[in-house]
Amino acid sequence: MTKHQIEVITSVERRRRWSQEDKERLVAACLEPGAVLSEIARAAGIHVSQLFRWRKELCQIEEPRTETASTLVPVVVSEAALPASPIPSGPPTPSQSRRKRSDVTIELGRDRRIRVDSDIDTDALGRILDVVLGRR
Repeated sequence: MTKHQIEVITSVERRRRWSQEDKERLVAACLEPGAVLSEIARAAGIHVSQLFRWRKELCQIEEPRTETASTLVPVVVSEAALPASPIPSGPPTPSQSRRKRSDVTIELGRDRRIRVDSDIDTDALGRILDVVLGRR
């Protein structure tokens, strides 16, 4: 013979109000290693989705809003000046002056950056940005 737990409700049940401490206690129990949310919810007499909602609300970490994160800056891409003499192929000899390398860092927001050489092909850069930003 199997015994089942039965709950008898003798009056009209009203919406329960949970204190902040109770919510924090239950969410902390959910974050313990090996915790089973369905068992925690059953013991508290609530639905598992309520625990998920409380956990989302209590564990929400907001990113700091900065003025630079929401400000768009216009970018102008121009042709780089080509050297007067063609650059020979192969490694540079000591008598040749090396061109100083310059990088361009593009801030995409949400701690994402792309660093490229200043003489990158603009079409290639456009394709890279399309992929990174999910436009293709």
